[in-house]
Amino acid sequence: MLKGFREFLLRGNVLDLAVGIIIGAAFTGVVNGLMDGVLSPLIALIFGQPDVSDVSIPLTGTTSMPVGLFLQAVLNFLIVATTLYFVVVVPVKRFTERFKSGEEPSPEPAAPSEDVVLLQEIRDLLASSRRD
Repeated sequence: MLKGFREFLLRGNVLDLAVGIIIGAAFTGVVNGLMDGVLSPLIALIFGQPDVSDVSIPLTGTTSMPVGLFLQAVLNFLIVATTLYFVVVVPVKRFTERFKSGEEPSPEPAAPSEDVVLLQEIRDLLASSRRD
C-alpha cells in the first residue's frame, strides 16, 4: 500500500504539477509588480485613476450600469495572459526547440535496390572464387 503511494507521488505528473503550482505562485509576484509599478500608473494617465473599476454607463436619470468591475477583470486577465505568454511560454518554446533540433535521430538509409543487391552478390561470389 505504501509502495503504491510512493510510486504515485514520484510519477512525473505529480511532480510537474507541484512545480507548476510553486512557479505560478512565484510568478504572481512578478505580474503584481508589473501591474502595480508599470501598468497601473499608465492606466491612471489614461483614465485618471489606477483602475477602471468605478466606470459605469448611465442608463436613465438615476440608474447606471457598473461595467468597470468587468472591464477591470478583463484588463487584468489580458495583462496576466500577455505577460505569461511573452515571459514564460515564448522563451520556453525557443529553449525546447533548440534542444530538440539536436536530438532527432537521423533517418535510416533506404534499402538498396534490387540492382545493387544483385551486383553486391556478384561481387561477393567473384571475391570468394578468387580466394579458392
